[in-house]
Amino acid sequence: MHIMEGFLPATHAAAWTAASAPFVIHGVRSIQKTVKENPEAKMLLGVSGAFTFVLSALKLPSVTGSCSHPTGAGLGAILFRPTVMSALGAIVLLFQALLLAHGGITTLGANVFSMAVVGPFVAYGIYRLGQRLNLPLSLSIFLAAALGDLFTYVTTSCQLALAFPDPVSGFMGSFIKFSTIFAVTQIPLAISEGFITVVIFNTLAKYSGQELSLLNVFHKKEEVKA
Repeated sequence: MHIMEGFLPATHAAAWTAASAPFVIHGVRSIQKTVKENPEAKMLLGVSGAFTFVLSALKLPSVTGSCSHPTGAGLGAILFRPTVMSALGAIVLLFQALLLAHGGITTLGANVFSMAVVGPFVAYGIYRLGQRLNLPLSLSIFLAAALGDLFTYVTTSCQLALAFPDPVSGFMGSFIKFSTIFAVTQIPLAISEGFITVVIFNTLAKYSGQELSLLNVFHKKEEVKA
């Protein structure tokens, strides 16, 4: 998900930056509104950002010669809605590019779109779908975090395939190659991230249940349990 500095053509880098910008801007406004309405939510915002920073900073080598990362974006999407994570994710990715050499400035827009736009929206959609289907809370959170992680890398594979289509099989051939490279390590990583997110969420529900209720995270029946 961290496409390195200078790897994408300039037109692609600019296009992904333009695509990501509205989500980040909306997220900044959402954070301001959330903090104004619920000042006590500042701690949860900090936890969400820190969780994303730590998990997505882990660099795990793949047997294919690539590297994979968890994303940590699912937790914040569940707590605060997806665009808030777009803003937090952009900050996280900027600091990682500057301090850890993960990703880059020219590819920041592409990395934001995959990890801080697609990932959170998928995670939030899965979580809400789980609630409508009356799935157990822990299962909804697990699926949201795991699939949000996985779709981040599906998006990255699409971005790379668009930039570097296969000379013979075109976009689809290139997409299959890139997604296969990532899938070897990303599927078990996504499962692991799902379990970790459930543990962190349950801890927050235990000690900050009132704040989560104010953010409308729970269904009413779940709110009583928390």
